[in-house]
Amino acid sequence: MSQVPPREDLLTHDVANQPPARGDVDLWADDPALRDHAGAAGADTDHLARYGAQIGTAQMQEAGRLANRHDPEAVLFDAGGRRLDEVHFHPAYHDLMRAGIGAGYAALPWEGASGGHASHAAMVYLTSQVEPGVCCPMTMTYAAVPALQAEPGLFEAWVPKLTSRAYDGAAKPLARKPGATMGMAMTEKQGGSDVRSNTTQASPDGEAWRLRGHKWFCSAPMSDGFLTLAQAPGGLTCFLVPRWLEGERNAVRIQRLKDKLGNRANASAEIEYADALAWRVGEEGAGVRTIIEMVHHTRLDTAMAPAGLMRAALSHAAHWARHRTAFQTQLIDQPLMQAVLADLALDWEGTLALGMHVGGYFDRKGEAERAYARLSVALAKFLGNKLCPALVCEAMECLGGMGYVEDTPLPLLYREAPLNAIWEGSGNVICLDILRTLRREPLAGEVLSRELGAVAGQYRRYDAALSAHMQRFPRLPDEAQARWYAESLASLLTASVLIRTAPLAVAEAYVATRLGGERGRVPGAVGAIDMGGILSRL
Repeated sequence: MSQVPPREDLLTHDVANQPPARGDVDLWADDPALRDHAGAAGADTDHLARYGAQIGTAQMQEAGRLANRHDPEAVLFDAGGRRLDEVHFHPAYHDLMRAGIGAGYAALPWEGASGGHASHAAMVYLTSQVEPGVCCPMTMTYAAVPALQAEPGLFEAWVPKLTSRAYDGAAKPLARKPGATMGMAMTEKQGGSDVRSNTTQASPDGEAWRLRGHKWFCSAPMSDGFLTLAQAPGGLTCFLVPRWLEGERNAVRIQRLKDKLGNRANASAEIEYADALAWRVGEEGAGVRTIIEMVHHTRLDTAMAPAGLMRAALSHAAHWARHRTAFQTQLIDQPLMQAVLADLALDWEGTLALGMHVGGYFDRKGEAERAYARLSVALAKFLGNKLCPALVCEAMECLGGMGYVEDTPLPLLYREAPLNAIWEGSGNVICLDILRTLRREPLAGEVLSRELGAVAGQYRRYDAALSAHMQRFPRLPDEAQARWYAESLASLLTASVLIRTAPLAVAEAYVATRLGGERGRVPGAVGAIDMGGILSRL
């Protein structure tokens, strides 16, 4: 039976007042704030320009959406009941991994070029805007390199594959792969951050070891190897557990994949070591001291990722506001919307600026600079991750009901926003680490004082805020005040960096609202700031 064509006067679905699809987005060219702060940190801006154009294409954006929509699947057995312990992914996940690894996400800092860590930090920021879940395995692959320096034989065997810029997601032994990835398995259910209470046991087996025990969280269980902690006769020790052995699978049993709030494209698992073959990394009993080098570098990425999430949320909110009319006026021209977006933009650019500042110090080799990197990365991680969830939530509200719909990236970003505050040390752990570093490494405090004092005399409110901090905390605070201390110190350091590297409108507004009291408790409740100058950064 033929269909009667619809009458034109009955059509109800004309599309009007809806923003156009964004299409390809050049995440480098469209981000003057990144260009400023990456340049100030000594990053390879030519490389970042190429990667920013590549990762922001509509094709990569669609890959991010698909990788996030289609969860990884644990395939524990084959049809005959033989153990597989594999994780299968949507092809889009592998496309994103291939793009990041191929562009040097894990390799660039170790290839000898100047500004490698700062460039890597900017790549974390860029990738997090498209699909943050794939950052986890690439970040751990990057961060494993300095930990493996404790064992020259393993370093020689593994690091060329970890830094090869070749991605191979197949399940096969290291020798048959052009490139490899590295995961981490430290957490046990009885201990959490208290890894010294781990119960996994390590027993010698010739030159190798056998591990037996359960890990409550294994990050990226599909990796080719894992750095892990276990109790050896000499105490808690770091080990490398290869995922695959020549001719057989290592006894790393996947129990289940975690059903997580966000970070859906990335697999996290509970695993069982059933006498798994392992190789010692570092001295027996020095497990924490060995693996802390990996943790130090993953913390850089957890400080940069929230800046990327903030940027993605704000750019979508700004795109909506520029193309949406309400009450006969474009949203972007309405003063209250401008106040909200400008206020949010200060937290985003402050997080980006401090993260890139820290990344620049990772490239410095002096003892004092390395100590300061350990301190400043904790400050950046703490503050940026506390600001991120509220910013993403407010950006979601800028879109109204559409911000709550999966057709936009805002729900993905909202689910992701709390993660980096938890990963590699939750807020309390980080604050205690800040106090510990200042107590044990006086060189870190000396560089911090120099950085804070570099802009003294330029802004009365900055000078007053720095003086108030010193009066409030003439010495390191007790534990109960550690969050107040960390927030105050991180905000001052952010202001110092912005004064040196950001336009006047941004620096002045940050000092006035974050240090000078010209702000209420909710986003957009601000005094007189240069909204146009700030919004031009979006």
